[in-house]
Amino acid sequence: MTKTKTSKVSGPILSQDARMVEVILFLENEPVDREKLERMTGLGGKELDAAVSELGEHYNLYMHGLTVNENPGGFLLTPSSDLYDKLRTCYGKKVERRLSKAALETLSIVAYSQPITRREIDNIRGVSSDTIVKLLREREYIKVVGRKDVIGHPCLYGTTRKFLYEFHLSSISELPRLSEIDEERFETVPDTKEEEETDTESDNEEKNDET
Repeated sequence: MTKTKTSKVSGPILSQDARMVEVILFLENEPVDREKLERMTGLGGKELDAAVSELGEHYNLYMHGLTVNENPGGFLLTPSSDLYDKLRTCYGKKVERRLSKAALETLSIVAYSQPITRREIDNIRGVSSDTIVKLLREREYIKVVGRKDVIGHPCLYGTTRKFLYEFHLSSISELPRLSEIDEERFETVPDTKEEEETDTESDNEEKNDET
């Protein structure tokens, strides 16, 4: 977490900027990168640093159950370190497995439509899925299963054994049946842009996923 030299924490009431950061991180329920957080809050870089610092110091000072962390994926709310071991005892891997609605939607698309390219996922969702696909790969719920035989040879994604295990499935065939509306929505119809896409994933990453 980025700290500023001065602290705004002077009592139990947070500033509006810090409250805005708090509620966004709560609702997103996954790392939010700096650029997105600045855009969503309307804060500049220094203002955002001050708000994040204020929120983190407020949590620490008043012994909240949450703390603010920053990892390579962005800012996120996590359990306080002194509670983490007990939470793991109570919830097992649930603390680490938390996924936002957007991540669950993306994971569902991959599960039902695999093998599928990132651009095809974007077409189904209607928004860019770069960050979420990266998150799902880091959590080992999806992996590269091949390359599509089109110009650019974009990566094809599929689910992993970890996905089956943690969602209590013995195979993909046990997935609940989709409604007719969802079946139509999840159909992958590549457009011209997808055909011309040059995938940015490295060959090394693909090899790591396939091992």
